[in-house]
Amino acid sequence: MGILSGLKDRLNQESTQRENAGMEKESGVTRLFFATDVHGSTACWHKFVNSAGFYDADVLILGGDTTGKAIFPIVDEGDRYTYRRQGREHEITSEEELDRLQGSLADSGYYPYVLDREEYEGLQEDDTGERQDEIFVAEMNARIEEWISFAEERLDGTPVYVSPGNDDPFEIDEAWDASDGIDLVEGEVVDIDDEFRMASTGWTEPTPWDTDREEERESLRDRLDRVVSKLDDPERAIFNFHEPPYNSQLDEAPELDEDLRPKFGAQSTEPVGSKAVRDVIEEHQPPLSLHGHIHESRGQTEIGRTTAINPGSVYSEAALQGAVVDLEPEVNVVGLVRG
Repeated sequence: MGILSGLKDRLNQESTQRENAGMEKESGVTRLFFATDVHGSTACWHKFVNSAGFYDADVLILGGDTTGKAIFPIVDEGDRYTYRRQGREHEITSEEELDRLQGSLADSGYYPYVLDREEYEGLQEDDTGERQDEIFVAEMNARIEEWISFAEERLDGTPVYVSPGNDDPFEIDEAWDASDGIDLVEGEVVDIDDEFRMASTGWTEPTPWDTDREEERESLRDRLDRVVSKLDDPERAIFNFHEPPYNSQLDEAPELDEDLRPKFGAQSTEPVGSKAVRDVIEEHQPPLSLHGHIHESRGQTEIGRTTAINPGSVYSEAALQGAVVDLEPEVNVVGLVRG
């Protein structure tokens, strides 16, 4: 089979899959693909970028928490590599195995870091954690730069809007800002098409984990008011707020005990979203509000005239959950998807 024939067959297959899923796009529609909480997963980023072609999306929006949660040290022992996983010591003896391990870790959101035994032991003895923090930030930025290169190679002018979340350190903003093809939209309002504009912030109310971009409810309400004030017409607006509104069915998380462990085997849940976000939605009633933050609370709900969505996240499985939304002049949520 020739290259062109193979490409034609693949595009026909993807078109059939979209049609079978009820996602064929009407003429004149602006289609959004929204995903969030990828937490450093390279597989999820690749799927996010490729969703432009697969779902025939005109605009890609990535909600907050773009970065991973941990460095994964791999020690170069000279004749082999060693690492600990799930409490057990492992070793690999070839560069091919190392490449596979690093790729698997990156797809799950970890940052594999190869170091020699002397550096490893030095990091273990460093009580300040300063060097570990330096490595963490450097690895986050390096991955973002790789992601940007991947997107710019594959996307031909498709707008991509990225909003950091509460888990994202401020040091990554410069890496995103360096891209010509991807816009970091924290605190900004951007045009989605001739009808709709989007207001974004990734800040949240306080969490038990004391993350970088969180603040008390009153301060968050002020922040939300500032970005919303940049809109000409909230009735033709999209809110892209990382934290979901309180008690919206998009904010149900496991109830935690005093040690921050799920009670009753995570069978007991409670609403943990933002009352400030809910108040702003109820006051302005935008047609669409996009959220994330609570990975387990995937769904769609209505708050007055507002359709609110949280596509959820299973990034550690290298699976991307997202929402396909058509702007007509009305908002039509085509579906929550997983790939």
